[in-house]
Amino acid sequence: MKAEQLSVFLENRAGRLAEVTHTLAEAGVNIRALSLADTSDFGILRLIVDDQEKAKSVLKEHSFTLGRTSVVAVQVPDTPGGLDSVLQFVSQHGINVEYMYAFITREADCAIMIFRFDKTDQAVDLLKSNGFTVLPPDQLLGNKD
Repeated sequence: MKAEQLSVFLENRAGRLAEVTHTLAEAGVNIRALSLADTSDFGILRLIVDDQEKAKSVLKEHSFTLGRTSVVAVQVPDTPGGLDSVLQFVSQHGINVEYMYAFITREADCAIMIFRFDKTDQAVDLLKSNGFTVLPPDQLLGNKD
């Protein structure tokens, strides 16, 4: 139930982000979700893409520095307090959210949040066994199979 996220380390300069998106576009890799955090010197672009292996290959060929991380996609009710219900639950079980970002979906009745937990396996087990919907990687990546 964990998804693989790529982290691309970027110099904080004009055009560097566009180099990543152009490289992926030319390779036919679809970006499904992303988050960008920066400091004055560098940024970390976190990506979930439809073809991890191809993305890793083409980005490395273009001299980008990459990391891989396991993240969890959780379906959150699109109502006031929907996100709070997940955050309160994991907090009560001693699980820290290291970071999170939203995932775009065409479904109108829910939101999808991508979480990086400090105790990923424990978070997945607890969320699933307590009625939260954790999306499998294939569904997150848009695979219909």
